[in-house]
Amino acid sequence: MGHETNWLNGGVELLSPREMGRADRIAASHGVPGLVLMEAAGEAVAEAARGFVRRGLRGAGLGGPLNTGALGSAAARLLKRASYDVRLFLAGEKAALTGDAAAMARRFDGPVRALDPLQLESLHLVIDALYGAGLSRPIDGVAAEVIAAVNDSGTPVLAVDVPSGLDGATGMAAGPVIRATETVTFFRRKPGHLLYPGRALCGRVHVADIGIPERVLSEIEVQTFANAPALWQAQFRWPTHEGHKYARGHAVVVSGPAHATGAGRLGARAALRAGAGLVTVASPLDAVQVNAMHLTAIMLKPFEGPEGLAGVLQDTRKNAVLIGPGGGVGEAMCRLVEAVLRSPASAVLDADALTSFAGDLGRLRAAIAQRPEGSVVLTPHNGEFDRLFGAVSGSRLDRARAGAERSGAIVLLKGPDTVVAAPDGRAAINANASPWLATAGSGDVLGGIVTGLLAQGMPAFEAAAAGVWLHGDAGTDFGPGLIAEDLPERLPAALARLRSVTRSA
Repeated sequence: MGHETNWLNGGVELLSPREMGRADRIAASHGVPGLVLMEAAGEAVAEAARGFVRRGLRGAGLGGPLNTGALGSAAARLLKRASYDVRLFLAGEKAALTGDAAAMARRFDGPVRALDPLQLESLHLVIDALYGAGLSRPIDGVAAEVIAAVNDSGTPVLAVDVPSGLDGATGMAAGPVIRATETVTFFRRKPGHLLYPGRALCGRVHVADIGIPERVLSEIEVQTFANAPALWQAQFRWPTHEGHKYARGHAVVVSGPAHATGAGRLGARAALRAGAGLVTVASPLDAVQVNAMHLTAIMLKPFEGPEGLAGVLQDTRKNAVLIGPGGGVGEAMCRLVEAVLRSPASAVLDADALTSFAGDLGRLRAAIAQRPEGSVVLTPHNGEFDRLFGAVSGSRLDRARAGAERSGAIVLLKGPDTVVAAPDGRAAINANASPWLATAGSGDVLGGIVTGLLAQGMPAFEAAAAGVWLHGDAGTDFGPGLIAEDLPERLPAALARLRSVTRSA
């Protein structure tokens, strides 16, 4: 049956369908023929299929006219040789196939049937290789009928590369799409494996090593990544025995007025738990007493207006600021943000600090442009993003990248598939978030974590990505019943797990 497949953990690099095509071509230039890669990929699909069904049980391979269909044909042939009852169905005529798709279909030892939804009954497995990751048009005709029949059947589905109908670059589907039980992809995952709705449609994703040399990644100059410690752990600032609290940075969180102080305190506690050596809540005068009643390890500094806040930040040891949570929307907030952005401190702008600039992105962009590149992080959810940037179409990845380019800041676009994007085009897609994080105050904690990491000297892109990962890990660790106050208290365990990962790397 050939060599045993080497299953990868997927790496942190994500390749779009176009980039994956480049990887294939570069591999060929390094002496790895396309048919060799295809045969190895077919073996990987066949091995995954053997994990679903026993020998003798009935399966069907659904193939298309291009490379993905060729992989379906290769897998069907290998399974048939191993005494599986496999039927091969093709979209289109076998005689019309060209290139590798034609070569692999000719190797199949058995009849090759035309797609027919009525023949897909009493199956134990469907191998979906109809269309590949680069498809961006809606599937129609008989293929659409087959997809509907497969989805309605309840039969387990093993998708090749991506479920048919899914755009591997965006995770979106323009029409009918297969709902896969598992997906086998090759060399590296694609953005569509992590972006919703693609993540839900792919099921469990396996990444197979099919012989593409790792060095092709440097030639492609990958800009899209899965958010994982391997991406940013080299920049993570762990304490040293020789260190002290002042070396760990001093984070400042700007509180809202007396009736809206909780969000700021959530952020402040998260910054302290994330490792900042000192944290101060900068409080409007009317909120000083309320904040003082709730703070212990966190310091308190009164201020009045933008001039007062600028005075607090004159102490250059205060090197990272979170502003926006509970702060109120309007011109007063805009002026406070501008005061923060005139200081040398790194800045995280969240919630009201973003909404206050709705319809006036140019004003915010001008304030950001005065600062060193990559020293400001914006943390919008979808609604705040739309208010600030207007209608931006595309996937969450497309939107975050557009926001970063237009603002000149790191954009952390929150959601179940949070994306962190930098103005230079780098982007990381997060995949460890718990649904229990959808609770009031969760975003304030995230802003505080990122601020605490910035205070310790992490670069802004890496601090944002690490903050998202720690936030997701802490939420997953707590599980059902999570409220925002629980998250900072789970950070020590999340940091311990991160420490374990980085030590074993």
